[in-house]
Amino acid sequence: MSEPKMRETDKSVIEFIEGIENEKKKADAYQLLEIFQEVTGFEAKMWGPSIIGFGNYHYKYASGREGDAPLAAFSPRKAKHSLYLDYGGEDRDKFLESFGKHTKSKACIYVNKLADIDTNVLKKLIKHTVEKYQKLYPNE
Repeated sequence: MSEPKMRETDKSVIEFIEGIENEKKKADAYQLLEIFQEVTGFEAKMWGPSIIGFGNYHYKYASGREGDAPLAAFSPRKAKHSLYLDYGGEDRDKFLESFGKHTKSKACIYVNKLADIDTNVLKKLIKHTVEKYQKLYPNE
């Protein structure tokens, strides 16, 4: 079986954010960092080369595939910010009804800039995500 691409690293979150060329994206990344740390209570860690994650859980699927992932995460990509929160489902959709301007895939919620979304809804969605994954994958 192949090695998981996303794993926690010891790279600096601040150095990563400082490397963002677009000043507005950089400012949004610092604001997201503050929001995620406040809501999760976890220290930010780099996962792979470009994902900033908070907390972690170990998953194991019926197929035998297993690995580790952050409870909640974001990545300040060039085009849009990727938010890794509650991977699909009705719960997430309820939050997104009042979230603001975004697009989504099964794994991510994409936003152009933080000014486009309701950060109070974001905070509720982060809290929901952490609680959901801690319940689904309790530390053993």
